[in-house]
Amino acid sequence: MPVKVADPEPGAPDSDQNTPKTAGKRRFTRAWLLRLAAAAVAGYGYQLSFAPRPLWWLAPIAFAVLALVLRGRTFRGGFGYGFVFGVVFFLTQLLWLQDFLGRDFGPWPWLGLSLVLALYFGLAGWLITVVSRLPLAPLWGALVFVGLETPRAWFPLGGFPWGRVAFSQPEGAFLPLASIGGAPLVGLAVVLTGFGLAALVARLWTERKARPLVAPAVFTVVPVVAGLALWPTIGTAAQDGSLTVAAVQGNAPDIGIALEGQRYVLRDNHLAESAKLLGQIQSGQVPKPDLLLWPETATSYEGDDPGIDQMVSAYGVPAIIGALVRLPDGSAQNSAVVWDPRTGPGQRYAKQQLVPFGEYVPARSIARLVTPFVDDTRDMTTGDGSNAALSVAGTKVGVFICYETAFDYPAREATDGGAELLVVPTNNAWYGRSEMSYQQLAMSRLRAVEHGRAVVVTATSGVSAIVAPDGTITSSTGLFTADALVGRVPLRTQTTLSDRLGAWTEYGLLALAIAGVAGGFVLRFRTRRASAGRTAGEAAG
Repeated sequence: MPVKVADPEPGAPDSDQNTPKTAGKRRFTRAWLLRLAAAAVAGYGYQLSFAPRPLWWLAPIAFAVLALVLRGRTFRGGFGYGFVFGVVFFLTQLLWLQDFLGRDFGPWPWLGLSLVLALYFGLAGWLITVVSRLPLAPLWGALVFVGLETPRAWFPLGGFPWGRVAFSQPEGAFLPLASIGGAPLVGLAVVLTGFGLAALVARLWTERKARPLVAPAVFTVVPVVAGLALWPTIGTAAQDGSLTVAAVQGNAPDIGIALEGQRYVLRDNHLAESAKLLGQIQSGQVPKPDLLLWPETATSYEGDDPGIDQMVSAYGVPAIIGALVRLPDGSAQNSAVVWDPRTGPGQRYAKQQLVPFGEYVPARSIARLVTPFVDDTRDMTTGDGSNAALSVAGTKVGVFICYETAFDYPAREATDGGAELLVVPTNNAWYGRSEMSYQQLAMSRLRAVEHGRAVVVTATSGVSAIVAPDGTITSSTGLFTADALVGRVPLRTQTTLSDRLGAWTEYGLLALAIAGVAGGFVLRFRTRRASAGRTAGEAAG
C-alpha cells in the first residue's frame, strides 16, 4: 500500500507540481523568443522596402508584423520589441556609414547612431501600447509612430531623419499623397495600412462577425485607395516653358573620408567631363543645354577661378557650380554658385543643414574620446536660407544640397521662393558603393511629387538623375563612373496643397499623436481606479 507523504515545501523538487510550472515557463520563453524574432524580421523587412529595391509594399507588411508583436504587450515589452525593430532597421539602413567613417573611426559611429535612433522606435513601441485600448487604436498607433519622426529631425546631432517611412515610397500606391501632405502624410498612410492589416488579421482570428471587421478594413484599404485615386492629379506638363539641363558627373576615387585631402581631383575630373560633354554638344551628338550643373563641392572657390570661367564661357550658358567657398574669416561654406558665362560667379545658396562629423563636429569633447581627427576638423559655416531659389537661365531654380534632401524645409523654402525647377547637388563619393546614393535619390523623387516640380540630382560619383514631377526617373547614371546627363525638364509654377499647408501637416499629426497618448494614459488611469474601487467593494462585502 503506498505511503502518503506530506506536501513538499514550496520550491522543493516535485515532479507533479513543477511540471506544469516548467511547461508554462517554456511556453512563455518560446512566445517571447518568437515575438523577438518577429520584431527583428519586421525591422529587416522594413529596410528591404527602401531603395534600391522597388519593394515599397514591404513597408506596410513590416508594420503589420510589428503591430501584431506589440498586441497585448506591457509598456516594457512594447519598448523592447520596438527597440529591436529599430536596431535591426538602422544597423542595415545606415551601413553606408562604415564606408564613410569605418576605415579610420571603426564601427562605433555606425553602432552608436543606430542604437540612439532605435530608441525612438522603442519609445514608439511603448506609446503604441499606451494608445492600444483607445477606440480606433490603429490610427492612434500610426499617429504615434509618424509623430516621433518630428523630434528625430531635431535630435540627435541637429536631427537625423534618415529612414523616415515616406522615404521607402518613391513609387507605388502611397506616393501621390505627398502632393497633399508631404512626407508626414505618406508615412502615416503606410503605417496606418500596416496597423489596420494587423488589426484585421487579429479580428479574423478571434471574431466571426462582420461588424468588428469594418474599422480595421477601412484603415487597411482607404490609404491605398486614396493614393491610387490621386495619381491622375499629379501634373507633369510644363506650365512656363521648359529647360534643357546638363548634369555633369566627373567621378571620384572610392576612398571614403580620405577624399577630404584630394578635393583637387574632383575639380579636375569635372573639368575633364565637362570638356568631353562640350565636344559632344559641338559635334551635334547631344543638344546644347540652357543650364549646366555641377555637383556639391566639386571645386573650391576663393573669389576667382579662371579654369571654371573658361569652361562656362565655352558653353556660353549659365551654370550652377557646387563649390566649397572660402569666406573672409577663413571658414568654409558649402554653396551652389551661379556662374554666368560673361560676368562669372554671382548669386549663391549656402547649405543650411550640415552633416554632423562631416561638415561640423557636434559635442567635440565627447567626439575627441573616440577619434583623433576632431582637433584637425574645422566647422563649416551654416547658410542663412537666403537665395533658396536662384535666378538663372531665365527662371527660378530651387537648390537644396545633399543631406538637406532628408529635411522638409529646404525644398519647401525653394518652392515658396518661386522655384520652377529643383536641383540637388550632392557628393556621395564618401559612401562607397553602398545604398546611400539610392536612398537619397528616393528622397528626391518624393520631393518631386511633394512640390510638383522636376528634380535634377547631380552627384560627384553617382547616382545622378533627372526626375519628372511625378517621381519617375527619366535618365540616370551609375556609381563611380564619369558621365553626363542632358535632358529637357518642364518648368512648373502651380503649388501643391502640401506646399500651401507647409509644416502644419506635420505639426497637426504630432498634436494628434500627443492627444492620443494623453487619452491613453487617462483611460488607463480611470480603468485602474475603477478596478481598485470594485476590488475594495468586494472586500467590504
